[in-house]
Amino acid sequence: MGRRSGCLNRRQGIKGKGSEAMSIHIVRLGSERLPGEGTRIGTVRRPPRGVPKTEFARQNWYDLWFPMLAPSVETMKLGQSAETPAQWTVFMKRYRKEMAAPEAHQALSLLAVLSKDSNFSVGCYCEDEAHCHRSVLRELLKENGAQVVS
Repeated sequence: MGRRSGCLNRRQGIKGKGSEAMSIHIVRLGSERLPGEGTRIGTVRRPPRGVPKTEFARQNWYDLWFPMLAPSVETMKLGQSAETPAQWTVFMKRYRKEMAAPEAHQALSLLAVLSKDSNFSVGCYCEDEAHCHRSVLRELLKENGAQVVS
C-alpha cells in the first residue's frame, strides 16, 4: 500500500519530505551542462555537422535527438531569416501551428508530465534564445503544465 500511495503522490505533484522539485531546463546545445540538468534532448531538425554520433552526448550536444519538436525545414528557414518583429511573429505562429498537430502536442504533453518527476533539458544550437524556436518551445511547455526553469 505504501508504494501505491507514493505513486499517487508523485502523479499529483506532491513532493515527499526532502525531495527536490523536478523541471525542464531550456539550453543551448553544445554548451556546458548545468548541475542536475539530467538527460539532454535535442529538439533540432538536423544533428550537429561533422560530429560522430558516438560523440553527441560526450560533447554536450544531446543524449537523445527528438526532431519532432523542431520546426519544419521551411519554418526553420523562416525563423532564421526573420529580421523584423513582424517576420518573427509569422515564424512563431507557424511553429505554434506545427506544434498543435496531434503528434507534437502529445510529445509536449508527455514532456510536461515527465517534468514533474525528472530533471531533463531541451535545446537547440542557436546562440540567442530570444531569436530561436526554443523560446517558443519554453512557452509551449509551460502552457502544457511543464515545470520549466526560468
